[in-house]
Amino acid sequence: MKKNFIYKLSTFFMALIVSLGALLPQIAVSAQENILNLAIGSEPPTIDPAIATDTTSGAIIDNVFEGLTDTTPEGEVIPALAESWDMSEDGLVYTFYLREGTLWSNGDEVVAGDFEYGWKRALNPETLSQRAEFLYVIEGAQAYNLGEGSADDVAVKALDDYTLEVTLVSPTAYFTELLGMYTFLPVHQSVVESNPDWAVGLTDDYITNGPFLLTEWVHQSHYVLTKNDQYWDKDNVAIDEVHVQIIESQATQSNEYLSGSLDYLGSPYGEVALGMIDEFADQGILQTQPISAIYWYVINTTDPTMANVNIRKALALAVDRQNIVDNITKGGQVPALGYVPNVIPGFEEDRGYFEDADYDTAREYLAIGLEELGMSDPSELTINISINTSEAHSVIAQDIQEKWARELGINANIDNTEWQVYLDRLDTKDYQVGRIGWTGKYNDATTYLDNYKTADAGNNDTGWESEEYKALLDQAMFELDVDARLDLLRQAEAVMIEDMPVIPLYYYSNAFVQNEKLHGMDYDGVGRINLKDAYFAE
Repeated sequence: MKKNFIYKLSTFFMALIVSLGALLPQIAVSAQENILNLAIGSEPPTIDPAIATDTTSGAIIDNVFEGLTDTTPEGEVIPALAESWDMSEDGLVYTFYLREGTLWSNGDEVVAGDFEYGWKRALNPETLSQRAEFLYVIEGAQAYNLGEGSADDVAVKALDDYTLEVTLVSPTAYFTELLGMYTFLPVHQSVVESNPDWAVGLTDDYITNGPFLLTEWVHQSHYVLTKNDQYWDKDNVAIDEVHVQIIESQATQSNEYLSGSLDYLGSPYGEVALGMIDEFADQGILQTQPISAIYWYVINTTDPTMANVNIRKALALAVDRQNIVDNITKGGQVPALGYVPNVIPGFEEDRGYFEDADYDTAREYLAIGLEELGMSDPSELTINISINTSEAHSVIAQDIQEKWARELGINANIDNTEWQVYLDRLDTKDYQVGRIGWTGKYNDATTYLDNYKTADAGNNDTGWESEEYKALLDQAMFELDVDARLDLLRQAEAVMIEDMPVIPLYYYSNAFVQNEKLHGMDYDGVGRINLKDAYFAE
């Protein structure tokens, strides 16, 4: 399954709030009992850090595992299991010094070898990790993952139980930010090797090392995280339990918040129903915060129709992004006129690739594309828009469908499927145009651009690739001058937009509401929330 979905994200979903009639099994407990009540929109596809790619899975993994570093809401990289680290003068060799006495949930000590094993396991081609390429910054990692080298060639080595040495391919300014990602987490080697199904649901072998433990999981209903009394920093974890309801409907999520059953509602823990955005804003309780994330449509360039670049450009230009963010999402989102979000350093300004809702130019591209396809009239062209089940995805797709019909004269169908089926369809390229979202994993443009470096990149569902694009990214990898590197990355983005294998729609701003007594639910730069920092106070 090829998904970094988030990180394929759920977006800010459309729903008019309906009656409170649909009651759910209540697992909520009062804040006075130090229990945090949350919701997610679907069943987590996996809880294996080497396999996970989406924010729903991450809502568990981020809180039951811990890596070498962490990132604050201000974007500062801070020590986690690594108490400190050194970097060589040439920026290639990092040496991490682990805290002594940190424990797995079964009482075994966490050692440097657990990181070496976890990283090499993610790179093992048999693991089929779709995030393995984030490890490619390490010498020998790419060759091993592609079956062209061995695990011994990967330059990560436990020098002793508390010292981990890593050698990079080239200086990588954001390397320590990467270390909080799923693929860089440690796993318990003997447990994983003795039970291949150790992370298939909640089992006795689901051994973790984070601030919380997964202690209950009733599929399609709820799960419970319990404070880990063996966690090294347990004294700074205030919440005793986290109860997470699995609620697909954003309308129902908002109803649950209104009824007091949820303490917080906002990505990644549910979504404020778009039908409630105005009401919450009028009450003065709606909060918004820009995050490094984009909502866009991917195009299957292996499809005979969508292989035509002029058709792709016509579709991309015939979208009214401003209308979507003003009248549908209404949560502070920004129209996306490029691929890299404008919160990424060096990409804050509009790059001028195209204009929003440029219907005249769209019709020019369409005419050329239709002629190339042997069609004489726009009505001969039918486009299928695929989405996963969500009120907002549906309303956004309907708006785009209407614009394409009215302004271009083409037909568009919308089909929606549940999350796992949808991911499989994208993965097998059983679609023409599909909705996805992506949250950056670190504060650099490559967290977006590298997704499309090759046609078989783990998160590239388009089938598109460009030698020019790849060459620019390769040059940027070894460019030490900051300004020159940014110029190469902007050139790469320009190549992508010129070919238009994706249709950028908007950059995210998370809209959320929360219990007035709840504090510490702060986002890091890429939209994650560390529940270890949450607490209740008057």
